[in-house]
Amino acid sequence: QVQLVESGGGLVQAGGSLRLSCAASGSIFSRYAMDWYRQVPGKQRELVARIGLSRQTIYAGSVKGRFTISRDNAKNTVYLQMDSLRPEDTAVYYCNTFPPGPWGQGTQVFVSS
Repeated sequence: QVQLVESGGGLVQAGGSLRLSCAASGSIFSRYAMDWYRQVPGKQRELVARIGLSRQTIYAGSVKGRFTISRDNAKNTVYLQMDSLRPEDTAVYYCNTFPPGPWGQGTQVFVSS
């Protein structure tokens, strides 16, 4: 299993940017596709972006063109660059392997209007 620690969240004004990081333990990080999810209270966790082993990427329609997922296998870290943020991006953001393992604590992103 891979243990995950998310960081980089915070408060930002609409139109601003944040870069989230997800540090993974274990030497097998490079064997997994990696996902970023987000969740708001009362709603299901939704997939935001995925990066595969060959760095192919997919994005939710709501973030396509604004968010960029990347990975650094040497650092066992996956990133989510979030630009042109909107109030509706406010959520707790989580990373996970694909297929998913245990969830980390997540990192809170709050976008003010």
